[in-house]
Amino acid sequence: MVDQPDVGIYPEYWEADVVLRDGGTAHIRPIRPQDADALQAFHAGQSQASIYMRFFSFKPKLSGKEVRRFTEVDHVNRVAFVITIGGEIMGVGRYDRLDDPTEAEVAFNISDAHQGRGIGSILLEHLAAAARENGIRRFTAEVLPENRKMLMVFADAGYDLKRQFDDGVVSVEFNIDPTEKSRAVMESREHRAEARSVRDLLAPSSVAVIGASRKWGTVGYQLLEHIIEGGFEGPVYAVNPEAFELAGMISFARLSEIPGPVQLAIIAVPYEEVPKVVDECAAAGVKGIVVATAGFADDGERGLARQHELVRRARANGMRVIGPESLGILNTHPAVSLNASMAPSMPPRGGLGLFSQSAAVGVAVYAAARRRRLGLSTFLSAGNRADVSGNDAMQYWEDDADTSAVGLYLESIGNPRKFSRLARRLSRSKPVIVAKSDVTGLRLPPGHEVRTTQAPAAAVDAMMRQAGVIRVGTIEQLMDIAQIVSSQALPAGPGLAVYSNSVALAKVVADSAGPLGLDVNRMETDVDLDAGMSLALPALRESLQASLADESVNAIVAALLPARGLTVEALAGVLAECAAEAGKPVVAVFTGILDPSIPVEGMVGSADGPLLPCYSNAGAAVGALAAIVRYAQWLDRDQGLFVEPGGCDAEGTQETLARMLTGVTGEKLRKLDAGAAAELLAGYGIAVVPTIGFGTPEEAVEAAERVGWPVVLKTTDPALRHRLDLGGVRLDIQDADSLLQNIAQMKRALEPYGSPSLEVQAMAPVGQACTFRAMEDPLLGPVVSFGLAGDAVNLLDDWAHRVPPLSAADLHDLIRSPRASRKLFGYQGLPAVDVPALEDIAARLAKLKDDHPGIALVEFNPVLAGPAGATILGADVWIGNAARRTDSARRAMRG
Repeated sequence: MVDQPDVGIYPEYWEADVVLRDGGTAHIRPIRPQDADALQAFHAGQSQASIYMRFFSFKPKLSGKEVRRFTEVDHVNRVAFVITIGGEIMGVGRYDRLDDPTEAEVAFNISDAHQGRGIGSILLEHLAAAARENGIRRFTAEVLPENRKMLMVFADAGYDLKRQFDDGVVSVEFNIDPTEKSRAVMESREHRAEARSVRDLLAPSSVAVIGASRKWGTVGYQLLEHIIEGGFEGPVYAVNPEAFELAGMISFARLSEIPGPVQLAIIAVPYEEVPKVVDECAAAGVKGIVVATAGFADDGERGLARQHELVRRARANGMRVIGPESLGILNTHPAVSLNASMAPSMPPRGGLGLFSQSAAVGVAVYAAARRRRLGLSTFLSAGNRADVSGNDAMQYWEDDADTSAVGLYLESIGNPRKFSRLARRLSRSKPVIVAKSDVTGLRLPPGHEVRTTQAPAAAVDAMMRQAGVIRVGTIEQLMDIAQIVSSQALPAGPGLAVYSNSVALAKVVADSAGPLGLDVNRMETDVDLDAGMSLALPALRESLQASLADESVNAIVAALLPARGLTVEALAGVLAECAAEAGKPVVAVFTGILDPSIPVEGMVGSADGPLLPCYSNAGAAVGALAAIVRYAQWLDRDQGLFVEPGGCDAEGTQETLARMLTGVTGEKLRKLDAGAAAELLAGYGIAVVPTIGFGTPEEAVEAAERVGWPVVLKTTDPALRHRLDLGGVRLDIQDADSLLQNIAQMKRALEPYGSPSLEVQAMAPVGQACTFRAMEDPLLGPVVSFGLAGDAVNLLDDWAHRVPPLSAADLHDLIRSPRASRKLFGYQGLPAVDVPALEDIAARLAKLKDDHPGIALVEFNPVLAGPAGATILGADVWIGNAARRTDSARRAMRG
């Protein structure tokens, strides 16, 4: 390697905010020449032992030459990252390319004061990502045997290590391409760190309200009052420079005057004062802040810039941010009892965790839960979601024993790939209900700064279905489902019993259940509720117990009209007790009750017994139960492993793609010719029947002789090449004379379309024509779509969509989801096609797109699926500069 310093173009996109092992935050970035003094200060602050571990000798100070070499790098052959907190360097990691251009030597130096926070692991992840980008495939390192912490960083990274001990030094070598194990390790570390950071926000040891006010009705006044009246178990401090006493306690003029540590700061100061307060929080060692103040990203470009700066300052100093414009947070656990929100009182304790974006939606979500008397574990209003997001909340809820079900209202999704990964994992243990509008991902809501999708609108919903998410459209639907899953057992199947004291009402329930996939296996319409409480309730209990003991009954809907002498609470209490005893869900519908003071919507029951999910509308009850049945069926289904088709050469294909991308700059796309497309696809075992273009009839005959008779004649016009009805395709041409006649006829037929050029292709076995598409979406990343070829797929939007990586279950559903897919299974007496062959094409295409974002768009049309295989007759491939995916093989917080 050349020993002279070399400074390349600074790769700003490598910068990222990261969450450390203990939940704190830091900033990671490439080193710069301006870091010379900071690096020297970092080195001087290290112990003799740490310096010896890094340099194999003790040196109290770096030489000028060493400082220049360490800080002046080219970001290609020599790369170095620093992790900073509050602008100070806490760790350095670097690699230097060796004589073998695919290998590099790595070295790390972590601050003594910050060891044990996972800094070394994060540096290794980011160095590996940068190295792979620069064509490096292996790392080597020399480590002293006593440097066990560094050896553990390598060992715990999930890579396949090779160790060798020689001359008192341990030599380590490993391939840095992501493996299933290394990704699992990274995701596990990410999960623990992000869950810890949210836990510190929701269960702080102490709270300060900055901007607390004496004026009744102000945000600062209400936040302080609600925290105190909610019974928060830790110290509460009020900060206001103009008040000596607030809410019966001493007020401090500034945060620095508070005698004890402050873990969480609630900020309710005017817009222009927020940056100064954030700096004060950083200086005081605050771990997290909730910003109730509005006027940031919802205030145009000026406000958006202020919001960016707010988050940058907070993260750089180890703090997470909820907000701005947050309604606040709640934690009902008795050991915490935190109501740091605008909610006037603490909600009942329960198993539902709630997350919402924007203050207005937060109010609506909380009000709906409160109106239905739903018990909450925690509630988090993210406001503009500048930092803490629904993904962070899911990381926390996965480990939270107090949360049994999760509800999120999402106006935007900043990192859908990560959302899909987290939701798929969380849904295996807890129901995840997501309310989103039909335009989520398509348009930006006010105050949100994320990417929008260019994929079909149905792709976002498909991503959620893959992850096991119960997707709803409104807050009320979210609550309809939440009150069941947070209080009842999941149904073991679709079998339903309907109870009612009205034949007509029971029929309404049964008629609505069938189309939603529920099987009404039992109907009880002779329920007598007029016999009085002493007789009616025991009879109802006995009948319910008998039905619940029936193996064909997995759930009960009790639709009841008012009965004299029986209260709603008494009826609900019996139903709830029977449900708890049987371990099967029971819901009630109370109709015909006009008195608004009688609770018929939400959680209802006797004062000292279990509560029952109740509804005033039978359709809402049945719809909610049907959604939960579908979730339970997803839960019981073997999703299979992510499919890894054989014969896929990711490294070779990447080299081929890089060569083809030469000269493609900016947002331009390049369409590959047939030969280049076939070469690229061949790396993943995808074969396309070749076509040969021609200029003269004689050349056409020569082409046909090469591919072999019979042949197909088709136009190269993209709008006509698959249109047999418009004369763009001629099939089963058996010989030269017939070919010459067809060329002449086709040219005459295509004259109105501009006389496009023609090509010859070998005749493939007949079959059902299908089409595949795969695109790189700026929001979702890779999206794979499938439909049956023809106008109907587009006119009727009869596509199925999935977001890679795909499991065996995903592939199964992708091929079977289009409404026209019945044609693949022996429709109208025709033989069934080779569906596994279609699944194999889908698996290879999904893997190709997941591995290579530089492949912008792929379309296979048509794909002929016959009884013994599937043949790709046409493939269009566009390539371009890869958009940097939001969920990569390195940990980074969303910007």
